[in-house]
Amino acid sequence: MKTVLSTRYIEYPEGVTVEVSARCVKVTGKRGTVERQFKHLPVDMQHNPAERKIRVDLWFANRKQLACIRTVCSHIENMITGVRIGYLYKMRFVYSHFPINVNLTDGERVVEIRNFMGEKRVRKIKLMDGVTAVRTADVKDHLELM
Repeated sequence: MKTVLSTRYIEYPEGVTVEVSARCVKVTGKRGTVERQFKHLPVDMQHNPAERKIRVDLWFANRKQLACIRTVCSHIENMITGVRIGYLYKMRFVYSHFPINVNLTDGERVVEIRNFMGEKRVRKIKLMDGVTAVRTADVKDHLELM
């Protein structure tokens, strides 16, 4: 059975600006700008800057399509959290026999992983813009990405 109309609202705080046009959402805050497209989902989005709300509608949807409306709202809420507060990822290097060596190079813009599962090759991971990596001195084999 299809639901005629399903609607969800997203409220966002002061200090965050949101632009919605053609299922493209752009969120700007003190930590930067995040842009995401939802063109693959059949949702309608209206932005009301006076009330600081985003309205997400889904017309004539079955059960599986109704799950998409909450997914879109969760993505937008995570974007708002990212530009306001930011995220911190704590990574631990776990090994049993082959000790992993991790170094930060090129001004802490590249993470080099050596001896991963006994491999001879060096894995190099370039960090994205706005991401900083920090090795903590008090905890062994620990890396924080901010």
